[in-house]
Amino acid sequence: MKFPAVLFLALLLAGASSPAADTLPAHRLYAAVAMTKAQKNSATPTDSGLYQRDDHGDWSYFGPRVLGIASLAVQPGSHGRVILVAIADGVLRSTDGGRTWRKTTGWDVADVRSFAFDSGDANRVYASTCWGPLRSTDGGATWSLAQAGLTQLYCQAVVADAEKPGRVLLGTEDGIYLSTDAAKTWARTEFPPVSVLHIVQSPADPHLLLAGTQGRGAWLSRDSGATWTAADPATGAANLYAAALDPHDARRLAVGGWGVGVRVSADGGATWTDRTAGLPVKNVFVLAFDPDVPGRLLASTFEEGTFYTDDLGRTWHSAGLDGAYVFDLIFVPTAR
Repeated sequence: MKFPAVLFLALLLAGASSPAADTLPAHRLYAAVAMTKAQKNSATPTDSGLYQRDDHGDWSYFGPRVLGIASLAVQPGSHGRVILVAIADGVLRSTDGGRTWRKTTGWDVADVRSFAFDSGDANRVYASTCWGPLRSTDGGATWSLAQAGLTQLYCQAVVADAEKPGRVLLGTEDGIYLSTDAAKTWARTEFPPVSVLHIVQSPADPHLLLAGTQGRGAWLSRDSGATWTAADPATGAANLYAAALDPHDARRLAVGGWGVGVRVSADGGATWTDRTAGLPVKNVFVLAFDPDVPGRLLASTFEEGTFYTDDLGRTWHSAGLDGAYVFDLIFVPTAR
């Protein structure tokens, strides 16, 4: 039996195009940066703010032209349309994928640091700020204070439990606080009364959390944040700004900080190894595991570039952003 030429060509093109679709990355990488090493003087910021990385590894400017951007988050289920940006004087929101922006906070909100969407309701979102946490029930269109039960308002880190809707962890100057009612009230956990700089929950094991602190090193929880134990005695007195957990393997952890470089664990935090060799400086502010490339870890140094490793820090390769002070690296699911 002979196939018509047109039918054969159609089958050939279909077979050739499907593998390419399958290899598209499931996430897009964004970076919130300030180009502090060679800042340009201009009426509007031309070299600081948000950048996005394309499939070839090149960075391009994205989003609002404002200074002081600390992080970004995309509302789950919005297909990339609803985007929140944390800035020095509030929250910016886009409902059209970043083409237009509107500020959704008032004059009394400043120094917004991070966001967390509730696992049970994508309209509920929480924000950490230097003046206390905020909560929204409409996807970030409006905000209200969420301070009941806190002894210190300054907070930089917030995590919404991936398994339990309405359960939220907040990193403050007085340790870690827990809410079980969607940030309406807070209660202190069994965590030292120190400033918490970063908290991350493991996608591979939601019961595992890692926190970096100011002056007290790294801390681990294996019961969803109810109790905590000190980790990595070698950095027990360090300021750890960066913490990351591999989404493909809960045994792989990483922490970083000023003068600390990068330290990693491949056995769930039982032992740690210094993997700073190969980086230009030991000042690291951001770490992130790539959800699309198993084992790939990115590290942003202060003003000397961002780097990646595929062998847990034994070797490092440039990922660009030279001269930048990177505040956050954010992997966002691509709109399908």
